[in-house]
Amino acid sequence: MKNIRSKRLLFAGLAIALLAVVLWLLKPLYRSYYLNIYYPSNERLGGIFNVNNTGTDLQPGNVVSYKATWRNNAPWYDKGEIEKELVKHDVMLTVETWLSGVNYNTNVLTELKNGKFDKQILELAAIISKARNQVYVRWNPDMEVPTNFYPWQYQSPQSYITSFNYFAKKLKQYAHSAKVVWSPSGYPGDTEYWPGNKYVDYVSITLGSPSENSVNFYPAAKTTQGMLRQKLHRLRFINKPVLIVDAGNISNATFQPTWLAEEKAYINRYRQTVYSDSNYTDSCKAKPIRKVLQVGVFDPNKRLLNQKNITVEHLFTDFGEVERGDFEKKFLEVTGRHHDVIVTMEPWKDAAHKADTLTLERILNGTFDQQIKKLFSIISATNQTVYLRWMHEMEIPIHRYAWQSQDPVTYITAYRYFMQFNGGPGKNVKKVWGPAGDRGSADFWPGSDVVDFISIAIYGLPDKNITDPDKQEAFSTIFNRKYFRMRFLGKPLFITEFGVKGPESFQDQWLAGAAKTINANPHVFGVCYFNLYDNPKAWGSIKAPDWSMTPKSMAKFCRLLKR
Repeated sequence: MKNIRSKRLLFAGLAIALLAVVLWLLKPLYRSYYLNIYYPSNERLGGIFNVNNTGTDLQPGNVVSYKATWRNNAPWYDKGEIEKELVKHDVMLTVETWLSGVNYNTNVLTELKNGKFDKQILELAAIISKARNQVYVRWNPDMEVPTNFYPWQYQSPQSYITSFNYFAKKLKQYAHSAKVVWSPSGYPGDTEYWPGNKYVDYVSITLGSPSENSVNFYPAAKTTQGMLRQKLHRLRFINKPVLIVDAGNISNATFQPTWLAEEKAYINRYRQTVYSDSNYTDSCKAKPIRKVLQVGVFDPNKRLLNQKNITVEHLFTDFGEVERGDFEKKFLEVTGRHHDVIVTMEPWKDAAHKADTLTLERILNGTFDQQIKKLFSIISATNQTVYLRWMHEMEIPIHRYAWQSQDPVTYITAYRYFMQFNGGPGKNVKKVWGPAGDRGSADFWPGSDVVDFISIAIYGLPDKNITDPDKQEAFSTIFNRKYFRMRFLGKPLFITEFGVKGPESFQDQWLAGAAKTINANPHVFGVCYFNLYDNPKAWGSIKAPDWSMTPKSMAKFCRLLKR
């Protein structure tokens, strides 16, 4: 009997040991799929930037950083030490929502909106409600970075905003003391994801963000302080104190609190223009409604100009043409046809046709004052309306134009210098600010006092490597994406460039969709078709797309428009 009992005890002990080994081996899987975990984070709160208020209720040195990883189907919680920390410290808690298992057809933002994380939100609310100290909750940060580093990235702004407000509303409903932090990395296009003031107490930006470090679409700042300045500039439309989060991945320097005073002085230097209080807003500003839709063309070969619906012609020019008199000749031809004129002024050539790599600096030091004066005298001496578009597509991170990939504050200062030169052009001239409508457009917004119209460009070809015309995006898809980026800016739109390539039947189909979108958006005051092939120099070894349409197609398009 003793031998049998001993063997049973031995087998039981071995079974327990084996089970322990199995559980130890499965621990990562167990933690990943069955636990909602709270644990210390290596992120650090470096400082608080509040340009409008010297005081703050938050001191960085007293705040510890925690992270919470939630799974949509995880049944158990491991709170770790967070409740004990909240007895001693304030806590900055970064909440991340993940999916349990592998389901590529499920969207984590949709799961949250459908209530699949409600239990976790209520559990967090219970923790906060019992806390002696303050909790600053960051939810699904870095949402604007164009990567799949986190499952909530590469989603539509509207989807993220809806999910954020769902989370924030429910959390505040059950934990009134919670401070909710909207947490972009500070990457170009961050304000597209701004959820509004209602549930947001703070904003945060991240220095050394691992998800941002995984992409390189935009030129990186050369210093950490330069990175800080870029990120703070992108938040100029949002009147909230900013938490500066150091992710611990900064290679050239750690965060220095003295930088905040320097950044505040920098902003105050441009307080009446770039950082005016008039920029602050909570939602999309109401746009004026058109009475008449203007229809124009860029048509150097003059194939569409005689159509009765055409009221505007587009001219591209530069300082060299103004000096030589070439621009005035072309301008008078247009006004002689009693058409209004879009003038896209490209300030990058002198009379000898040499590219100027220091365009913005030269504008501000007065190098082109005589050319500007001559331009204004030409375009102001007519009764026709002139839409003056200056230094367009500045936000695209390339170097096709000398004013692209430049410091936004320098660009804004040069834009304002031009539009206000000697009191500005005549009353017949409408000032047009003309981004392409890409990510980060609002970073270059020069101010309402120097803009009458916002111009965007809409071309069906989303990638120059695409040769199949059927793979072009619909007009409505591009328009909705780009118009949403202008939601902080209360000015009407003039689509000064748009086009589509392909067979005539495909163009007609695409243009019919464009007409439907234009009719449904009365804040679009004008449209102008680019009836030519693009500049071959911009396409390298690939054949430049030809946007040209036939007179028949233009007539058909105009009939569909509600003028």
